[in-house]
Amino acid sequence: MMDTYGIMRAFADSWFLIAMFAFFVGAALFAFRPGSNKVHKDIANIPFRHEDKPAGDRD
Repeated sequence: MMDTYGIMRAFADSWFLIAMFAFFVGAALFAFRPGSNKVHKDIANIPFRHEDKPAGDRD
C-alpha cells in the first residue's frame, strides 16, 4: 500500500499538472480575448487621466 507522500506525488505528477496547464490556457485565453482590448487600454491610461491637476481626495 502506498503512503501519503507517494499518493500525493503521483497526483501532482499527473492530474494536478494537467489541471494547472488547463488553468494557464484558460487564463491566457481570457486575457487575450477579442473584447478585452478596450478594457486593457482603459486600465493602461489610468495614470494619465489627471494630467492637469492631481486627483482629489474621496473622503
